[in-house]
Amino acid sequence: MCELLRPGRFIGAAKVSEALDQQVFAACELGLYRLRRSWNNGDVISVAGDRRVIMKPYVLDNLADETVDRFRALETCYDGATRDFLRQTGVESGWRCLEIGAGGGSVGLWLSETVGPGGGVTVTDIEDIRLDSALADRANVSFVRHDIVNDALPEAEFDLIHARLVLILLPERLEVLRKLVRALRPGGWLVLEDFDCGWTPVLMTPNEGDAALYETVHARFLAAMTDSGADVLWARKSFAAFVAAGLTEIASSTFGMAWRGGSVGASLHRANTSQLADQIVGGDVTREMLERFWRLLDDPAFAVGSYPLVSVRGRRPLVSVPSDRSSR
Repeated sequence: MCELLRPGRFIGAAKVSEALDQQVFAACELGLYRLRRSWNNGDVISVAGDRRVIMKPYVLDNLADETVDRFRALETCYDGATRDFLRQTGVESGWRCLEIGAGGGSVGLWLSETVGPGGGVTVTDIEDIRLDSALADRANVSFVRHDIVNDALPEAEFDLIHARLVLILLPERLEVLRKLVRALRPGGWLVLEDFDCGWTPVLMTPNEGDAALYETVHARFLAAMTDSGADVLWARKSFAAFVAAGLTEIASSTFGMAWRGGSVGASLHRANTSQLADQIVGGDVTREMLERFWRLLDDPAFAVGSYPLVSVRGRRPLVSVPSDRSSR
């Protein structure tokens, strides 16, 4: 392991906002690749080796002010379900794990504690990672600034790879899934978790017309996500994608709850729609409607079904089984 990637050390390309010739280099042994990034008019220029790829920043940029509230809501509402599902892989002391998309770091911290000093956790994100000091100080954790679409991964390296709410955002999700499978050791587990954004029923409203207001604004939010390349129904397709990728012992579960107005769960809608307010307002949604939507999210007389979290796991065969099937 190179010096920059020793456990407990964050490395990566810093974000710059000037011209293309202002670039930052980071060399490491994770996949033996060289990473070079710069930012130009909001586009990320990612160079791995001799390849240059221009990509748009993720629509829910984790550098935004709303990120803290979003991470808090996700951790509070979904971490228990994520841990329960990960335990079913048998993750234990000594495992080498890869956590794609660090979020607030809570899942990475749990994995670090689970695999112990004999194991290791590599935590990645495409942006600067906002981590709790409890994770940053762990000796068995390495942090890497990494673009899962364009940057290399080592092959046959990890016992467990986990990503929550990552592939839903990526137009290249099927290519990424295959890359993750190749990064598994034979017998290793891939666990992907994503929202089914098509089922968030309104359960209770304080006033007539509030359900229609919620559904109209939420539909505009989903349209903005779709325009960015997200597939808001990807979770319904992930099981079939695991089969097509040649994984075995595939299993899936779905977790959901009710979110009342004023709850931490409802605050996820507020954070997301606040961040994308400029894309949401327009057409059939006015600024006044968006503000009424936010007030509704604070009203305990309102309740809505949470985003169902669809968790899928599958195991890389001990002997590779080629598959020419594909899933959309």
